[in-house]
Amino acid sequence: MKRKILAYNFEFSETLNRLRNTYDVEIFEGINPKTDPTFLQALSKAAGIVGLALPVDKELLDRAPKLKIVSNNSTGFNNLSLEEMTKRGVMGTNTPGVLEDTTADAIFGILLASARRIPELDQFVKTGNWKQHLTRKEYAIDVHHKTLGIIGMGKIGSLIAKRGHFGFDMDILYHNRTRNLQVEEKYNAVYCSLDSLLMESDFVCLMTPLTPETENIMGEREFKLMKKSAIFVNGSRGKTVDEKALIEAIRDKEIYGAALDVFQNEPVTADHPLLQFSNVVTTPHIGSSTHETELKMAKLAVENLEAGLSGKRPKNLINPEVLNKFNKGV
Repeated sequence: MKRKILAYNFEFSETLNRLRNTYDVEIFEGINPKTDPTFLQALSKAAGIVGLALPVDKELLDRAPKLKIVSNNSTGFNNLSLEEMTKRGVMGTNTPGVLEDTTADAIFGILLASARRIPELDQFVKTGNWKQHLTRKEYAIDVHHKTLGIIGMGKIGSLIAKRGHFGFDMDILYHNRTRNLQVEEKYNAVYCSLDSLLMESDFVCLMTPLTPETENIMGEREFKLMKKSAIFVNGSRGKTVDEKALIEAIRDKEIYGAALDVFQNEPVTADHPLLQFSNVVTTPHIGSSTHETELKMAKLAVENLEAGLSGKRPKNLINPEVLNKFNKGV
């Protein structure tokens, strides 16, 4: 009998067909995993789960006695209760090293869109308001030769710095837990304190992972330190920002505008206050969302799943200590 695999928010027929050759694959899209009876029944028999953003907590694990591996189709894994998984001998994997360039493109793209007011002026044309030469009311701000401050100089942050330095002759400031000597050498980036970065940057780009230390790292105090002409860009996680403070900073003109790809609660509701500002560019967490990159991630997620279920160590195992418990084979 084929072992059961649950594909949750995982819509890649190319990779699903590969799994079907070996496993009994059941697909779930747009369901509530805590209450959907079909999902819960399948979960009780599942050896593996592959997909995106499934909350894997104690409650779910209690319902999945046969589960051996959860293969996240993403770099992030905040949805996985790794300590609880490890106790039960359940492996967790992710898909790093695939989306960095694509995400850097997207985040630099919304930075440009905000500075040049592209979404706003697109609507200006489409609604028939372009009837004469542009006036100062429609002018935007330059990006080239400005100062880009990056909070979190990991792989994606480094690629954003590369685009700013080589593409737009920008001066690069950065704040990180540790110095990144490579970006200093390659892009003339300058390491500085968070306060200095906020006060000196024309664009503040937040790219930190979500940890207890970075939750709400941008709050009322931080926004008030920024230049009134500066733009805030968030490509990290929604909970790294105090959204109430950001709303107040925009409303009170403490900053020029914002470009946001992530929010505290996703998807956002249509009445979310941040959607009411014309000087805030909003995108629906598009960082890695290209056909090419998402397919690469899906293939890697499947490879991780197959390795774990065949008794091998998955390439991207994120709780290696589980191997001490996971020694009876699969």
